[in-house]
Amino acid sequence: MKAKDRIIIVTGAGSGIGRALTLNLLSRGATVVAIDRNDISLDETRAMAAAGADRLLTRTVDITDRQAVVALRTELMTKMGGVDGIINNAGIIQPFVPVSMLDDAVIERVMQVNFYGTLHMVRTFLPHLLTRPEAHIVNVSSMGGFLPVPGQTIYGASKAAVKLFTEGLHAELSDSTVRVTLVLPGAVDTNITRNSGIEMPKTDTSAPAMPMLSADKAAGMIVDAMEANRYRVLVGQDARFMDFIYRLHPERAARYIREKLKGLLAKS
Repeated sequence: MKAKDRIIIVTGAGSGIGRALTLNLLSRGATVVAIDRNDISLDETRAMAAAGADRLLTRTVDITDRQAVVALRTELMTKMGGVDGIINNAGIIQPFVPVSMLDDAVIERVMQVNFYGTLHMVRTFLPHLLTRPEAHIVNVSSMGGFLPVPGQTIYGASKAAVKLFTEGLHAELSDSTVRVTLVLPGAVDTNITRNSGIEMPKTDTSAPAMPMLSADKAAGMIVDAMEANRYRVLVGQDARFMDFIYRLHPERAARYIREKLKGLLAKS
């Protein structure tokens, strides 16, 4: 689905990839409904929209609150007559500690934001999207959704849930007018750690790290994938590399990541 002249919702639009997606879509002629739980961050996104600001609607919404998402749908049906697409980008990571050290509240929050937030958005807007001549759902999972990362086990589980949910959704909607794209980013230069309320410890490794992808480049790849109706897109050199290795030898890939992060959990 081409972005031009479409109305597209972006979650987590107050920073990082979500902000970059918002600006990218505006540059392609879309009208964007940018939502985030942080109204100050949304104001910053609006300030960066420049010429496209007349096609930008910002709303402070907590996607873990199903009723708040339903209220957003009601408002958009009244104000805009409907929407053509959703990019479920909002997400948080967990503190970099083993599962045994995580509080129940932290586990529930990660699952609520990453999986249930995506689920609420899809279930709330899908009946309407199915009435559109053409519509699109983009769900952002993670490289951590197919590859185990020590210290991010619950985050990975939440993103694995998004991955399989999206793949199942694609199969269920294959004969409809709604297209579905799964996004699997690797390391992207964003402030997700700050937004998640955690501090990421440093690794003790001399191995050269793959460069982090900028949020702008990641957003461009995601919107390109939507416009091409792609089923699956790996965002970043690291995501593509680890996907290749994981397909060949899952245990070796997991061991590689464990060695890369050696000593990280002991410092947490």
